[in-house]
This record gives sequence, C-alpha cells and structure tokens, in this order.
Amino acid sequence: MYRGFNLKITEDLEQRYLISGYTVFKYLKDKAIESLDNFFLKNGSLDGNKIMESWFPNVPSHIFLSHSHKDIEKAILIAGMLYENFKIITFIDSIVWSYCNDLLKQIDDNYSLNDDKLHYSYERRNYTTAHVHLMLSTALNKMIDSSESVFFLNSPNSISTETEISQKTNSPWIFSEISTTQIIRKQTPERLKPQTKLFKALDLNESQRSSLTIEYDLELSHLRDINSNEFNIWIQNQTENAEEALDLLYNQFPLKPKFLI
Repeated sequence: MYRGFNLKITEDLEQRYLISGYTVFKYLKDKAIESLDNFFLKNGSLDGNKIMESWFPNVPSHIFLSHSHKDIEKAILIAGMLYENFKIITFIDSIVWSYCNDLLKQIDDNYSLNDDKLHYSYERRNYTTAHVHLMLSTALNKMIDSSESVFFLNSPNSISTETEISQKTNSPWIFSEISTTQIIRKQTPERLKPQTKLFKALDLNESQRSSLTIEYDLELSHLRDINSNEFNIWIQNQTENAEEALDLLYNQFPLKPKFLI
C-alpha cells in the first residue's frame, strides 16, 4: 500500500457503470474455487493454507475499496468508472469473497452438526467460525498490502456517528480494514521512487440481533479526504493507463510537508 483516501461521494453516480463494475468482479471471482474438494491432508485434517489460496486468492488490483455492504451498488459503480476511464482494477471483498458464509456452511455441515443432523453444536460452530473469519481477515490484510491504494467509501452506512471529530463504525470488518491501513508497510511504487521522499504514516461487514450493537472508534486522519467535486476532477482526466491515472491522483493530492522526514 502506498496511499489511502477517504472517499466522500454524496451525489448519484451513472448507472451505466454497473456493467463494467460487474465485469471486473466476474474476472476476479472466477479465480476462486468454491469447494472443499482436495483440501484434505493425509491425517484427515483440512489444509487451511490451500483453502485460503483457493477461496480467498490474492488477485492483482490497483485499489482496495473498503465499504459498507449497504453501499455495494455505489462501490460497483465506482469500480466501473475507474475501469472504463483508467483501466484501474478495484478490489471489493464483498463481491469477490461474498461466499465466505458458503465456505463456513460447507465446513459446518461436515463437522459441526449434532447427532440429530438438524442442529449445530454451539462450541464447534464457534471454532469453525473463528477459523474461517481469521482466514478471511488474513486474506484481506494481504490484499490491502498488495494494492497500491486504499479507498474508504465514507457514508452514513459505514459511519455510525456524524461528527468529524469522533467517528465510529458498527462494522468489525471496516474497523479491521482501516486499522490495517494504519499499520501496514508503506511501499512506494518503483515508478515514483526517483521523485518521492521517505515518509512516515500517511495522512493519507454483518448481521446481528437488534439488541446487540457494537461500535468501534474509526481513526481516519491518515486517509486523505476526497469529496465528490474532487473525485470528478480526477475522473475527467484523459488516460486509459491505470498507473498514469494513479499518478494524477497523487499529484492532485500531494503529500503534506508534515509527513516528510
């Protein structure tokens, strides 16, 4: 990861970009395998590494887009816009890895059912859920690390408080992803190294019972704000080269002096 941006798009986006958005995700999702076949070791255990490689593969992308599942259509539209205009590949985990629960059900149907074959064991379900969610969390961290930029789609669906000073989220996945962007290694692209100085930390998902609400403090100060007007200025640039488009974005929002050593 090189840069992070806090994307605040309040206006409606053109629906025509949905087709391009879904085309990108079909390409990415086709790289995954949705089966437990061939994942058994000789001792009868499941091979966790092979499951991660097949179900949650690290796929090539320029941008990792963190978002609320309620904003999935807007996320897909943004991905479609970026691909049509710049050939930028945007990774959205809820599309590519949306079958996380399918994997969990396959495992639970094999290992967590009680003798009556009608109900799951609470203890075994906790164990399998921990495994699958940690696999997904690890895969997400790797995708954030390998993507050049991270966009956070900031909306009322992803932020549970409206004040800029103290922002919170109800999503443990958003909390995890944004926290990762704070501590992940910062990697300058090779094409930018001759003109970039070293810098410190940049300024740069979930069903639940109605009686249970958990909030997490969401630290966004390291993400550079982009409003709708600024986003449109960038998207109107004439280039179909993803790296050149990203360079234009970095030039539009240069690193501030306080982040330079």
